[in-house]
Amino acid sequence: MATELEIKLSLEGGAAGDAERWLARQSGDTSPEVVALVNRYFDTPDAELNRARAALRVRRAGARYIQTLKTQGEFVDGAHRRQEWEWELPGPELDVGLLAQTPLANRINLADLHVVFETNFQRKIWLLETPAASVEAALDEGVIAGGGVDVPLHEVEFELKAGAPSCLLDWARALAEQVPVFLNLISKAEQGYYLAGLYQPEMPPKGAGLSVNDSLRALSVSWLLDRPFPLADYDVARLESLSEARGVQDLWQAVKTGLSQGRPLRSLLDQTELGRWQLALASG
Repeated sequence: MATELEIKLSLEGGAAGDAERWLARQSGDTSPEVVALVNRYFDTPDAELNRARAALRVRRAGARYIQTLKTQGEFVDGAHRRQEWEWELPGPELDVGLLAQTPLANRINLADLHVVFETNFQRKIWLLETPAASVEAALDEGVIAGGGVDVPLHEVEFELKAGAPSCLLDWARALAEQVPVFLNLISKAEQGYYLAGLYQPEMPPKGAGLSVNDSLRALSVSWLLDRPFPLADYDVARLESLSEARGVQDLWQAVKTGLSQGRPLRSLLDQTELGRWQLALASG
């Protein structure tokens, strides 16, 4: 078992080329490692695994097959921290026996596991080295397929390999200054479950006062549903004061104006303000 720490940023398709060029410059214009990844995610017919807040997949990467179990974990300072188990497989079939020593063994009926959706994409990988940390940056482009529907996938992930965790947020904020990004708390697995009709995310109750994590999660749900964020439904006093404390009142005003206009959240990703504001709030 390992602990994974990463920051995931969603992009609109037109920004992916700008992100790729930026990442190449940060790595000294070295050519990225390019890998085609085919991922099959498994669950029971009534989504027991998803309810246990975990994801199980078999990935084909070149000639390798890798079985991975991840917990959803927690969101801390802009990054996901979660437990991960990983095993090499001889072929594409799920090995249920490998799960016997994980928390799943006594929580779900392993015999009922079957494929519920796929994520298939090309990954370009750069290693970003500084004296403080070694960070792997990956640009993923492809599709998520579930419930008979394919949706585009465009993401940048920064994953800590060694060193100071704060460097993940530093890299993410540097990219956000140049390229419109969205700090997304919705994983690829959650997107797949939603497409497959096995998961329906919930917004906070109306009238709730939003914390940083509440607001970031609620924005991510609006992104997944491709709907406007209902700003008028919530008490945003904490966001107002924190934006002032972080010196990003101008970004907050731009974001608030866009949200108040009732625009679908994804339409705000043509400018950098939303991502920069999210990452400034997450930096505490």
